[in-house]
Amino acid sequence: MQYLMSRLRDPETGCPWDLKQTPKSVIPYTLEEVYELVDAIEQDDPAQVRQELGDVLFQVIFYSQLASEQDTFRFSDVVNDIVEKLVRRHPHVFPDGTLESRRDVTAPDEADIKARWEDIKKKERAQKSQYSVLDDIPLALPALTRATKLQKRAAGMGFDWTELKEVVCALREELLELEEAIHTGERTSIADEMGDVLFSAVNLSRHLGLDAETTARHACAKFERRFKFVEQRCTDMNVSEKSEDATRQMALFWNEAKATGL
Repeated sequence: MQYLMSRLRDPETGCPWDLKQTPKSVIPYTLEEVYELVDAIEQDDPAQVRQELGDVLFQVIFYSQLASEQDTFRFSDVVNDIVEKLVRRHPHVFPDGTLESRRDVTAPDEADIKARWEDIKKKERAQKSQYSVLDDIPLALPALTRATKLQKRAAGMGFDWTELKEVVCALREELLELEEAIHTGERTSIADEMGDVLFSAVNLSRHLGLDAETTARHACAKFERRFKFVEQRCTDMNVSEKSEDATRQMALFWNEAKATGL
């Protein structure tokens, strides 16, 4: 694949589209490929997963080719770096810090592994002059995923609710504050309080052992299934969206979709 990529980027005989790309211009395609991989995994489609993994791998090769042309790093450096990092972060598997080292047969405690992992990452952040536990959480992450990571990091420092009922109460309080902001009609305040509601909802998902991003995607998929059912029923019953009782009819069809288990 590296040879293929070099051919695509050949200044004289390469592909015009590939030749004009830069690391920043490729970002949207990378995000799209990753989301398509996630979708294939969630659809439990092995053949599609295999194809999407190839697309994601191609993105890695693409960035590595662009970097090699600037003589900053190569694909082999990418591979070596991730191997070195994973060996370093798994001292319970590689006690001597090498791939050849072996631990004893006693399985380490999971809580101890997690504590070591966080300690190692803390040292890595310090080497990068990142002293907050939040410093290395990427800004470009989807908002729900980033909110979860922020909350987990803070929780690791002891900044967290201890009871589920406290999390539920916090969400209720944020909803009340949103209602007050809506009553005032001040847009900046409304947006701020809406953000707090979403952040609190993510916190509740985390305490329930649910991934907020995955849960939201499933909710979107459920809405899509039900609304398509409503659309089809409107077509079958000749219900026009411009008719006076369209809203009432669609509500009935929506409840019908729910009753069918969609």
